[in-house]
Amino acid sequence: RHPTHRTPHPAARDHAVEQARSWPARVHAPRHAQRKTLFVVTRTSPARDRLAALASAMPPAAAQPPFHPGVRVEWHALARAGGKRYAVVWLGSEPVNSMTLELWTAMSDTLDFLERDPNTSGVVFASELTKPIFTAGNDIKELHAKSTTKARYAKFWRVQTSFLCRLLRSPLATACAIRGACPAGGCAVALCCDYRVQSLEGTFGLNEVKLGIPVPKYWGKLFVATAKHAPEAELALHRGALLAPHDARLMGLVHEVVPAAALTAAAERAMETLLLLPDGARAATKLNLREAFSREW
Repeated sequence: RHPTHRTPHPAARDHAVEQARSWPARVHAPRHAQRKTLFVVTRTSPARDRLAALASAMPPAAAQPPFHPGVRVEWHALARAGGKRYAVVWLGSEPVNSMTLELWTAMSDTLDFLERDPNTSGVVFASELTKPIFTAGNDIKELHAKSTTKARYAKFWRVQTSFLCRLLRSPLATACAIRGACPAGGCAVALCCDYRVQSLEGTFGLNEVKLGIPVPKYWGKLFVATAKHAPEAELALHRGALLAPHDARLMGLVHEVVPAAALTAAAERAMETLLLLPDGARAATKLNLREAFSREW
């Protein structure tokens, strides 16, 4: 015993012993030492146990979508639709939302998350770029042989096609709020949504022919099938035409054209009309109509 050690007063010692005996015992998980299992028993105060109980009773933090630069998700609840929630997926990969492998992957991962989330019934795709552009379409570097590799090129088309096919038949209610230009890949995303609303100023179409690239087979089929007048739509593809929003609406390619300032409100109204009715019936109807084309694609 160290010379400076002092024996506690008997009354203080007895009080400490009784207090320790009154504390509840907590058994921690076994730990292994020298191939022997040891159980470590400690004493904790009632106050600490109460704090632990309160922490365990708190609801878990809401799950968040995977982080990707250039993609942001926010949620909105619709009171008239019984509080159903939909997500707005903001695309903000400056300067023009070039659709690289990374952006297609981000959109695919986000759709995966939203479809698994039991509290999300719909999704709106929109752009938050500084310029009035939804997307500028596929990044030309992903298509240029000297700027990519065979493996990346194959993955680029696989991820992109998988996302579009799933979006087309998604059980979620889907809408596209198109601010400004919407050529090529952006047009394909919009065509796979249930509802399309575009700003007064902008363009809409599959203009690949003007770039010396054939229109992807199923993009063209979907474009023609969506249009009210198939021969006019096919001619637009042959010419690589980018349609003005009002012309796209007359052809049935977009449902509504509004001022840019009213775009978000129009998308919310569209989402409300889709979510007022039972989700299961709507999703099953969509699948019946689109599954065969989606699987063929």
